[in-house]
Amino acid sequence: MSSQKLRNIAIIAHVDHGKTTLVDNMIKQTSTEREANNMGNLVMDSMDQERERGITIKAKNASIIYKDYKINIVDTPGHADFGGEVERGLQMVDGALLLVDAQEGPMPQTKYVMKKAIELGLKLVVVINKVDKPAANPTRALSLVEDLFLDLGASDEQMEFKTVYASGVQGKSGASAEALENDLTYLLDVVIAEIAEPVVEEMDSTDDFQLLALNLHYDTFKGKMAVGKINRGKVVMGQSLVLKQDGKDVTGKVSSILTF
Repeated sequence: MSSQKLRNIAIIAHVDHGKTTLVDNMIKQTSTEREANNMGNLVMDSMDQERERGITIKAKNASIIYKDYKINIVDTPGHADFGGEVERGLQMVDGALLLVDAQEGPMPQTKYVMKKAIELGLKLVVVINKVDKPAANPTRALSLVEDLFLDLGASDEQMEFKTVYASGVQGKSGASAEALENDLTYLLDVVIAEIAEPVVEEMDSTDDFQLLALNLHYDTFKGKMAVGKINRGKVVMGQSLVLKQDGKDVTGKVSSILTF
């Protein structure tokens, strides 16, 4: 297992509230200059339809290295139409960033995803984004967020959320809308401080291994690959596993392991 400290977070936001742009800059600011120059834009929106329509349809993941932490980011769909993707993505994480436009405040699709996050008991951090807009009203946006939390039955602990102000397009964040720092360091520090490290239920036998798969990939050399979160147990090379997909059980053996 990796000795790096971990944080698993989801990003929750309405369409056009700047989620993909913010995540792009989080990735680029924590990458080498050469990597950042080769990335382009809309790193998380990998599907053609997502790039065309400017929305997130399928939950995806990315990882960044910041200080001695690995922060795994799950990009959740902002539409109730993709509810299955929303719930699966939220079950992968220990906390979430609620990204809200400083001019518009929380919107209806945000309410649906937030309801699921609150029901799962996730630790929440509020990010008031686009504070650089001419008509931005961060105070009003924050007040609407507080009302939303109350309406959704947030716990006392969830109501004590940390607030970060940001301009995703500028790649800046800070403790107030009037004094943004020149990068997203403040936001990343809040993630580390507020979101707990993931806990895996230890088991004596590999028979008890369970992984919740977020994404499935296929590689011509390695075969089928599953990216997900270990809920319990341990896995070893050559171990037989059962993949439950579309109501069917597919049996295979572990040929390689990459830990996050």
